[in-house]
Amino acid sequence: MSTVTEIRYVGYGVPDLEAERRFYGETWGLRHVCEHGGMQYFAAVGSPEHHVVRLRQAPDRRIDVIGLAADTRADVDTLFTKVTAAGCRIIFAPKDLTEPGGGYGFRFFSPDGLPFEVSADVARGPARELKRWEGIPEKISHIVLHSPNHQAAVKFFIDVLGFRLSDWLGDFMAFLRCNTWHHRIAILPGPPCLNHVAFDMLGVDDMMRGILRLKQLDVSIAWGPGRHTAGNNTFSYFVTPMAMRWSTRRNSSRSMKRPGRQPSIRRRRA
Repeated sequence: MSTVTEIRYVGYGVPDLEAERRFYGETWGLRHVCEHGGMQYFAAVGSPEHHVVRLRQAPDRRIDVIGLAADTRADVDTLFTKVTAAGCRIIFAPKDLTEPGGGYGFRFFSPDGLPFEVSADVARGPARELKRWEGIPEKISHIVLHSPNHQAAVKFFIDVLGFRLSDWLGDFMAFLRCNTWHHRIAILPGPPCLNHVAFDMLGVDDMMRGILRLKQLDVSIAWGPGRHTAGNNTFSYFVTPMAMRWSTRRNSSRSMKRPGRQPSIRRRRA
């Protein structure tokens, strides 16, 4: 079965590109990969993804694209067929990608009008194992989206993109997984937009070290530190210079086995 398997990156349009570039590269601790076509690309040093953030100058704040991964080119083609059959507006059909990292993929607007990319064969980055107390992000953890019809959005991600349901908070917020981690996307009611992007830290100590570093650099905490119920992860929320909301979190202690098996407990090493 062809499914989405991971989150690759989020592309943002921002009114002050230099302020956001400094924030992600100098304050938050992502690695600057390259500049290409007026866009800045950043990687998380603990992630093998070529980049996890893409920035460009824009008149207003906006989400340009949310990049998702598939395992193979054949999976990309199959998912394109399913997305097309679901009636989504296509930005471009599967083709060789020319942005840094390359690969093969397509882009489309979700039923809510949010832009997504699905790709395979993207170049891998030089990931390394993080050490305790570095206090820098390891990788993208999850993305939270709003939808005016969140029940229908959940159905789309499950039926079309192959996500699986991990949890509901009442009938208000759904948590969806595409691999062994508890969730990679969560959806709640509201006008269609991005709520926040979360990054994993190595552990609670590194999350707290990261919080300290950000506060010392005059980045205010919007919420936290605390612990969520769904996923059982610790968290702290911040806002970038252009008011893009994101959070730090310790890797979720709950994971899901492959389809057909029961949930199990997995903990990151300290």
